[in-house]
Amino acid sequence: MEIKKLSPQDAEAYFQIRLEALQTNPEAFSSSYEEEKKQTADKYKDRFQGDKSFTFGAFEESKLIGVITLLTEKTLKLRHRATIVAMYVTPSMRGNGIAKKLMNEAINKARTFKGIEQIHLTVVSSNSSAIRLYSSLGFEAYGTEKRALKIGKDYFDEDFMVLFLNEII
Repeated sequence: MEIKKLSPQDAEAYFQIRLEALQTNPEAFSSSYEEEKKQTADKYKDRFQGDKSFTFGAFEESKLIGVITLLTEKTLKLRHRATIVAMYVTPSMRGNGIAKKLMNEAINKARTFKGIEQIHLTVVSSNSSAIRLYSSLGFEAYGTEKRALKIGKDYFDEDFMVLFLNEII
């Protein structure tokens, strides 16, 4: 298995795994499959070339099997923060440590930026395996948004988590 930063050439593969993620675990994302399927892979080509968003992919035999995105903040008052979003591993590959490797890749990337002191993420409160993973990496819960997401008639709470990096610049 190889983990690498995605490039514009990976946009189509990313788009396909994103659609899979939104269908497989709709409660884990604020975007919906219905909205996303109207987009194209071109949306991600530009994003993968930017300097504020870093998407990493896990590949097994050239097939994209997991993704994670690290976002850095632009504004003066928030530049000390980064955010992890869009974490997903295909169901057939779960339980093999891929999520942890993707998380470590994102965390290590955040550590390369001068001034990043903390990394934030949100996770559906009922996703105990993800919460265990994030906690094992040092993330701490600091709040819960009740009924954060609504899918049909069902509501999902989200926990806010933060990792304070050791080195504060």
